[in-house]
Amino acid sequence: MLGDYKIRTDLALEARERFDEKNVELRGVEVKETYDQEKEIRTTVVKIFTENGAKAMGRPQGNYITIEAPNLSSPDEGYHREVSEEIAAHLTQLINLKKEQSILVVGLGNQNITADALGPQVVGNLHMTRHIIREYGLMGLKNEKLHRISGIIPGVMAQTGMETWEIIQGIVSATNPDVVIAIDALAARSTKRLNRTIQITDTGISPGSGVGNHRVGLSKENLHVKVIGIGVPTVVDAATIVYDAMSHLLETLEETEQKEFLEEIISPHLHTMFVTPKDVDETVRYLGFTISEGLNMAFAQQE
Repeated sequence: MLGDYKIRTDLALEARERFDEKNVELRGVEVKETYDQEKEIRTTVVKIFTENGAKAMGRPQGNYITIEAPNLSSPDEGYHREVSEEIAAHLTQLINLKKEQSILVVGLGNQNITADALGPQVVGNLHMTRHIIREYGLMGLKNEKLHRISGIIPGVMAQTGMETWEIIQGIVSATNPDVVIAIDALAARSTKRLNRTIQITDTGISPGSGVGNHRVGLSKENLHVKVIGIGVPTVVDAATIVYDAMSHLLETLEETEQKEFLEEIISPHLHTMFVTPKDVDETVRYLGFTISEGLNMAFAQQE
């Protein structure tokens, strides 16, 4: 319906919702939803298991776990801990943590831009263990099992002059991790999901996707190791806000009239503009801590 003015989203859940809105049956895609009323946490798992489903969704085959927590932007430590526990539970389903793993955590984004600093915030709060194990071994730490955790904040191309995947590929070649976990900021279709939604996927991630700067993705195909992507939508396309504001009016128009109307009111430059909440600096700090605690919990589990 939107033609050249297609609203973008990095969330598989929102991509799936487009088909529900049009009452279109989508084959090759399975959706399961659970809601914990006590914790106020809704979890939706979108599984793409056929090539046709991947083509329709515009995403690789795999699992996309979306955790919606409306109070994520509040400073409630108890609530954030519950979300961290939810993250840890899903990570243990995607990664075999029953045996010792070498895990590289990549904090994507520009730490000088608050809305893009989620990845660096997460890595900054992680418990790194690889260097300690290499120096003292497990006996010195009095642990029967301890995952080798390392992290890197590679910056962005404007700072380094290199593709992120080139940097990570070099590190992977030198350190041989079993798993790479990449953290990045995303873009949402709905403003209600800004800073309140966490997506976890086993298909990897594309650096810069949150603001439309699509670089070479971090995936099993180009890194040759399992890649888990974790992201939070911190920005929304400005055109989305215009579209949402006009949605009730658009419902009264025919499809051709909708297209003409949108072409008049949504100028192309709006798709280069992204909007974020005014308290994003504080919220990103909360989110960085919550996700890092989820990772720390998952890595610390001994069973």
